[in-house]
Parts: sequence; structure tokens; C-alpha cells
Amino acid sequence: MSYAAPINDMRFALEACAGLWGVQAAGAFSELESDVLAAVLEGAGALAADTLAPLNAVGDREGVRLENGVVRAPRGFAQAYQAFVDGGWQGLAADPAHGGQGLPRAVALAVHEMIHSANMAFGLCPMLTLGAIDALEAHGDAEQKALYLAKIISGAWTGTMNLTEPQAGSDVGALTTKAIPNGDGSYAITGQKIYITWGEHDMADNIVHLVLARLPDAPPGSRGVSLFLAPRNLPTTDGKAGVRNAIRCLGLERKMGIHGSPTCTMSFEAATGWLVGEPNRGLAAMFTMMNSARLNVGLQGVAVGEAAYQKALSYARDRRQGKALGDAQKGPSPILMHADVRRMLLGMKARVQAGRALCYATAVAADLAVYGPEEGRAQAKAREDLFTPIAKAWCTDMGVEVASLGVQVHGGMGFVEDGGAAQFYRDARIAPIYEGTNGIQAIDLVGRKVAGDGGVAMGAAIAEARAAAAAVMAKGRFALEQVGRRLDAAADALDQATAFILSAQQGDRRDALAGATPYLKLAGDVFGGLLLTQGLLKAHDMGVDPIMVTRQEALAGFYAETVLATAPAQLAAITVGADALYDEALDALLG
Repeated sequence: MSYAAPINDMRFALEACAGLWGVQAAGAFSELESDVLAAVLEGAGALAADTLAPLNAVGDREGVRLENGVVRAPRGFAQAYQAFVDGGWQGLAADPAHGGQGLPRAVALAVHEMIHSANMAFGLCPMLTLGAIDALEAHGDAEQKALYLAKIISGAWTGTMNLTEPQAGSDVGALTTKAIPNGDGSYAITGQKIYITWGEHDMADNIVHLVLARLPDAPPGSRGVSLFLAPRNLPTTDGKAGVRNAIRCLGLERKMGIHGSPTCTMSFEAATGWLVGEPNRGLAAMFTMMNSARLNVGLQGVAVGEAAYQKALSYARDRRQGKALGDAQKGPSPILMHADVRRMLLGMKARVQAGRALCYATAVAADLAVYGPEEGRAQAKAREDLFTPIAKAWCTDMGVEVASLGVQVHGGMGFVEDGGAAQFYRDARIAPIYEGTNGIQAIDLVGRKVAGDGGVAMGAAIAEARAAAAAVMAKGRFALEQVGRRLDAAADALDQATAFILSAQQGDRRDALAGATPYLKLAGDVFGGLLLTQGLLKAHDMGVDPIMVTRQEALAGFYAETVLATAPAQLAAITVGADALYDEALDALLG
């Protein structure tokens, strides 16, 4: 696969749409300057294009293999991982006290977008490690931080999440893995975990597993879950990977996509581990990892969508077929000139840029919640919490849709594996499923995030959309006025949908659950439009290249006419209520 990082689009999304430089308002990240940002993005783009992208098809064809308890990564992956480590890419946003570079999360997110665009299967390894870093920084004790963080932040050791069990699935409270005290401060962990991404591999010296398990006296359900750290190799006193722990990979899943990424069944056989955080508070600690992973998975949707778009655009420029209306050149036209192909490509591009802005804005809110002005931190945290399930679900659904359109642009060649478009679709399809299915994200949105604060955070975001619509309409240019009108009408639709959700939560909650998924889609549509519009408003003040601004205006206009324009029509699916799902006649259809 040929991939070129869209650095101009990424910088526009970072700086104009997501408001990256706002993270410096309270003095944080003072060393980040425009030339530093450019160097980081260009360096990561080179790694992605020159080292990772050429291995994408290799990993898909070869897959991974389990040999004598060791998982062998595809050809070239170990060398590529060493290049990733040598560049210091794992610790971009980590604490400098443990070897991190202390950059804003949105900058690290942009770098990981490039990695996932170039090679999603490879990118899953550092992505899971990011979650381990976040969990240990937030919940690890001083000894754990001293022993593990520097190794993980450098990339010398990788990290995993071990949540799911065969009988439990998404119901973490049903897990049965046990942790028995050894009497020396450690625990013997016994149980089986499934779907563990990069749970075993040969690319790093050690793997640090974060494992959910139950103490002997734990209460039932999710209240009795604790978090433990169990390394594959027990560290020596000088911090090296020592003898093997009692942890085995029993098998690898045969998957639809991401063949270059091992998905392992892991067996803990009285493995030595240590408690992270407080007893029976493991779920709260694990949510630190989960929230990090959910945003990063949302970014995967953006990343694979970008890769699929680039592949489809290149094909559409080269492939000649038929005669497009208005083409004065002799011979068949490039299919890029046909109206339906242009519609698909522009739709892909607009949705990817909206999703990119949404993910970056969520990361900026996360940094503002910690480092921003004291008086605005609570509001920033509320925005991060609101945007996280939307970014995860909306962007991953978008990634699948965009990858599917990429196959369609290729026509018959898209359905042929040698064409290269099919891999993006197969790889993208997992993202709406893992780290909490998108249905779970929708339930979280309507239950915890909207009903949880009585709609305050959602109301603030809707007010932002209305203000942006008014500001862009005031510019007095027809194209911008149309963007504003579409955004304003979409904000009204989201406001009405929110009122329904809040009312349903006070009555028959099944009505809210029935409309949760279309409600999340509408919210993502509106907030994508909001961020694109805010980017246009800020770009002029920031002195962005006028050519870039013109292109982004055109893109926002296309998004407004093809996405925002549908917002009012989505209300019916949100407000239809549970009776439409539980009607007796429908019960008969479902058997």
C-alpha cells in the first residue's frame, strides 16, 4: 500500500477545528511550538509511509503463527517495531518523569493516526500499550511506576488489557479469574482470558499484562473486581526481563481482518501478579485504560478511512472507463470524472475530516481537563466524557462506511483481494465491535453522559453549534451561509432528540434505549459539522493558507449538504420508542 500522511488536513483539524493551542492557556506544554509540531508530524509520516505501510499487505497475507508457546509476528514487523521504539514514538504524551515527552494528547493521537492508516494491525500493539501507560500513571504505586513505566513508555516492553472471558463477554462483572494472596504482597492469578490483542509476541523483551480478577473475599458482580499487573517475564532486580511467568498463549483467533495482529487466548496458571490500585476497585482503574482505548479505537476509524480514501482516489485517477459528461479529452474518461464516483470520494473525504476533528477535539478536552485554567477544567472534563463514546462509535461506523465506499469505487477490482481495497474493509470491521461495542457506547451516551448530568454537557455543545452557525452565516457569503443554515437546523434536531431522551429516561427507559444508536449518530453528525465550522471561523484569524481554507470551506459545504441536511429526518428513528421493537407481531418474526 502507498500511503502519504495528510499533514495539511491533520494540522487544520488539530489547530483550527480542535483548538490545539488552547492547551497552553494555563502555561502547559510551553515547549510545543509550530515548528516542533511540524517536525513531529513529518517524522511520524515518514515512518508510516516508508516503514509501516509496505508491511500492511505482508501482515495481511502472512498473518501470525504460534510456535511452541511463542507468537511470531509477520515478516518485517519486529524490525519495524524497533524503528518505532528508536524514534521514541510510544511515549509522546507520557510523563517526562518516566521518560515520556510530555506532548499534548492530540499530538500523540495524530501520530497514532498515521501509524494506523499505514498498518492497523501493527498499530494495535502500541495502542494497547498506551492504555497500560495511562492506567499505571493513574493507579500504580511508586514501586510499580519505578519498575515498569520507563520500560513501557520507551516501548521496550509492551502492554495489554485482559478483561474478556469466555462466559462473560462484555459483562465484566461475570468474570471468574481468581487472585489468591501469596503472603509476600504478590498474588497467584488463575483464569483464562480471550480476545487479548498482542497478548503474546516476539517483538519486545517483555509484555506487561493488566488483568481483571477476583480476590477470595470479593463481593459478587462488578463491585468485586480488582486490577492486577502480571508481566510475562518477571523483572530482575536490575529491571531486565527475567524468568517466564506462568502465563501462556493457548491459541490464536482466525479473524476476518487485522491478520497481522495476534488475538490471543491467554491462560494464567497461578501466575505471579501485583494489585494495582485498591482492592475491588479494579473496574474504575480499568476504565482509565478503556477510555484511552475507546478514543484510540475511534481514531482507527479515521485512520483506516483515510487509507481507504487515498487508495480509492489513486485508483479513480488512473482507471479509465466510459465517457464522462463534460470531458473534452479523447478516449475514455478517468472514473474520477463521473458524478457518482466523485460523490463517493467527496463523501469519504468529508466524513474522515469530520471524524478526525472529533477525535482530536476529544483529546484537547482531555488535556484541558487536567492542565487548562482551573475555572474551566470541569467543563472540559464534561466535554471529554460526552465526546468519548461519540468519537468511538461514530468514527468507527464511519470508517467501515468509508472503507466500503472504497471497495465500491474500485468496482470489481475492489472485491478482488489483489486490488488492496478489501483489506481496509476487513480490518475496519472490528473497530465498531471491540473496546465496547457501538451499541454499548450509545447506551453509555444516553444513560451516563446525557441523563447523568441532566443534559447539561449536551446542551452546552448544542449551544456551541448554534453559535457557530450564527457566526458563519454572518460572514455574508452564500456558501458559508448555507453551512450555517444546515448546522443550525441539525442543532435543532439534536436538541429535540435530547429532550426526548431525557424525558424517556424519566419514564420508560426502553424508549431511550431504542433510540440510543440513532441518537449517537445524530450527535456525531452535528458535532462533526460543528468542528468543521469552527475550524473555518478560526482559520482566518490564525492566518491559515487561503488555499487550504478554500478547500476546507468546500469540504464543510459538501458535509453540510450530504450529512447535516439529513439531521431533521433522523428524529423519527430516535423517537419511535420501544414499542416498535417489542411489538408482538415483531416477536413472531424474530421467532
